Amino acid sequence: MPTPIQAQTIPILLSGRDVVGQARTGSGKTLAFAIPIVERCAPKIRGVQALVLVPTRELAIQVGEVVGRLCRARRLRMTLLYGGRSLAPERHALAYGAQIVVGTPGRTLDHLRRGNLLLGQLRILVLDEGDEMLDRGFAPDVESILSQTPAQRQTALFSATVPEWVMHTAAHHLRNPVTVRVDRETETPPEIKHIIYEVDPAAKFSALRTLLDHRGDGPILVFGRTKHGVKRLARQLGELGYPVAALQGNLSQNARERVMADFRSGGVPILLATNVAARGLDVEGIQQVINYELPESALLFTHRVGRTGRMGRLGESVTFITPAEGPKWRQIEKALGRRLPCKAWPNGQAPLSSGRGSPPLSRPTQAATGVGGGSRRRPVVLARAMAAGGQWIPKS
Repeated sequence: MPTPIQAQTIPILLSGRDVVGQARTGSGKTLAFAIPIVERCAPKIRGVQALVLVPTRELAIQVGEVVGRLCRARRLRMTLLYGGRSLAPERHALAYGAQIVVGTPGRTLDHLRRGNLLLGQLRILVLDEGDEMLDRGFAPDVESILSQTPAQRQTALFSATVPEWVMHTAAHHLRNPVTVRVDRETETPPEIKHIIYEVDPAAKFSALRTLLDHRGDGPILVFGRTKHGVKRLARQLGELGYPVAALQGNLSQNARERVMADFRSGGVPILLATNVAARGLDVEGIQQVINYELPESALLFTHRVGRTGRMGRLGESVTFITPAEGPKWRQIEKALGRRLPCKAWPNGQAPLSSGRGSPPLSRPTQAATGVGGGSRRRPVVLARAMAAGGQWIPKS
């Protein structure tokens, strides 16, 4: 059965109309535009007929998997364009006659400038995570790409959040679009339980360890602000025996894909990430999101916590706030339009944040932590990518 955003937007897109689609994370937006794309592309015509622009490599891969499955049934050729890897295979795929392209703005524009990508036959263009695609960071590249597409193309914009400025900017690129708002995400979905702790800065790392020691069986996503901070935190936790991986901007593309594969498979149940993972990351059954450091805005907060509680499942978000971050947190609450109860971190206790009453798990081990008289030691294997700079830390 189609989700609400699919049920409302697919017929409109199949009719050829432009669309602005807003629905919260995990609502099935990718299929909402992927199905019309493959239906509107002609298998016998060589050349790019559909282009999907996304903000991150991870989202490009994710969207590509969905579109690719549909393409096989229709005998259409699709290729991905994103940085961090050689241009040559992408150039070859375009020359071979790829009909659908999913790409990040920078790499897509690079192929346009090199003459590898021709958009003269483009029928439909999609801006996924449209609010970010039209923001200052991506806007110049997106504008350059749009300028090289046919004026009569069909255009769609999908996002969890569509503020007024996005509607104003989108009006320059879409022709009389139909706006579909399935559920506004000015506040986070009701499937997410929020727990806010005020924590002394010196106690944050210990508090994080307490949460991880009492985690359940599902995957956990921990957000930090900077790539160096996330890398350092992953190294500290890994040295204590926690099965963690880090996703941040300094990783090579192969390392990023390996980290995501390990997280999705459950081989590494704890992922530490910068905001790169807050956009469109779809991993089934994320049990808990931990905001170890506050994001810069309510929009980022919404996208971070939207990684859990997806497609009707229950999820949990835990946010740490230091006393100095009180004013910043109040700004986020104001932008969200709601107050989230805040309580002091219970020093000396081990709260079970989820309220599920599950018993503490015996990790890390005494040998790994030095508790109970054992000497602290590193896990036996710190890993294939740890050797490449402390980026990836598998189970010990």
